[in-house]
Amino acid sequence: MRVVSGASGREIVHFEAPDAVRLPAEMNSFIRWFNEDLTTDPVIKAAITHLWLVTIHPFDDGNGRIARAVTDKQLARADGTSKRFYSMSAQIRKERKEYYAVLESTQKGSLDITSWISWFLECLNRSIDATVFLLDAVLYKAVFWEFHSRTGMNERQRLMVNKLLDGFEGKLNSSKWAKITKTSQDTALRDIQDLVDKDVLEKETGGGRSTSYDLRRIN
Repeated sequence: MRVVSGASGREIVHFEAPDAVRLPAEMNSFIRWFNEDLTTDPVIKAAITHLWLVTIHPFDDGNGRIARAVTDKQLARADGTSKRFYSMSAQIRKERKEYYAVLESTQKGSLDITSWISWFLECLNRSIDATVFLLDAVLYKAVFWEFHSRTGMNERQRLMVNKLLDGFEGKLNSSKWAKITKTSQDTALRDIQDLVDKDVLEKETGGGRSTSYDLRRIN
């Protein structure tokens, strides 16, 4: 099995899996090592697990998905808990271009897998950082609504406040408010001013052609 790109006659071979006759022995070695090895650092083992399984390439399809799933299983072992809030699989999908590049260079190179392990550990750190950021946002959203549990808001206002809490792209002004809520400019301005008066929104500094607004932070 090969992974190839390029025009006919000028193909570039990105990866070539072991011959099919070797698969039973390779998989037996992998499974035995995965289940029995207790000396390798568990996080390093997760990196080796992914590389080894995706290089054996035992299936016609889905090798990447299976490798990510088995890697997540090993990371769960490393954490010593069934509850994990970060997802290495999701981070690898986000960084698939870099993932395929380091995977290809490692598979085509010598038996030195240091560069692969370094990339894997850095990707794992980014996965954890991304999850911390997400959890902070979720927790802040809960705190915000608890703080404003007695603040009266109509459905349009709740919709727009939630969009701001979830990470509104660009600047929020009355025109965008009117477009998203499908209402008039005057109604949008009244909605916004009402939330400013209730200390939910505040005007952003900087000026420009139109006034923009953001959530007032809760200390």
